Amino acid sequence: MRKRYDEQLDMLHGEIIRMGEMIQRAILGAVSALETHDVCRAKEIIASDEEIDQQEKLVEGLCMKLLLSQQPVAGDLRRVSSALKVITDMERIGDHATDISELTLMLSGEPGMGALDLRQMAAKTCEMLLGSLEAFVHQDVQKAHEVIAKDDEVDALFLRVKGDIIDALRSEPGGGEEAVDLLMAAKYFERIGDHATNIAEWAIYAVLGEHED
Repeated sequence: MRKRYDEQLDMLHGEIIRMGEMIQRAILGAVSALETHDVCRAKEIIASDEEIDQQEKLVEGLCMKLLLSQQPVAGDLRRVSSALKVITDMERIGDHATDISELTLMLSGEPGMGALDLRQMAAKTCEMLLGSLEAFVHQDVQKAHEVIAKDDEVDALFLRVKGDIIDALRSEPGGGEEAVDLLMAAKYFERIGDHATNIAEWAIYAVLGEHED
């Protein structure tokens, strides 16, 4: 019975990691499309959100199968129930990648304000996402804490993007619409960092049975 449970849990973890890799591609693709104003790429990212949603349903189904067939208790129950919370945050991250791609469709011309820092925000949030999933799968509390600490770096990058946009507007007052869209993109990345932090906190809960303050 335990062997069967462990096999199903390994399958669940594998599909969660797969979902994370899909979302990582969406995040990096979204910021690349925004930087280069690649409308075709942005549309691809938007279309891929359906695939991420389907993966969420697959993982949710695996969780329910474990709950109903294995009836886990204590730590095992926390791991499966936490997985359901994790994929909710993951799905919302995928939605934000779509939101960023939709901003690309709204922008006219090639955006320049804050582009470098947006790329850094994308890289950092992807690092947080994959790190939080690894912490969850491997029950690594220390790694989860490392991910949570990185959220401050994302927040600092957001403030830098905002400052760059304000400075750019002072020198080019006519770029207000572009500025608002880029600021929204930065805000979406900040939210992605928040969701990755949530996942890391669920990783800690799955192991210790307590939430971070």
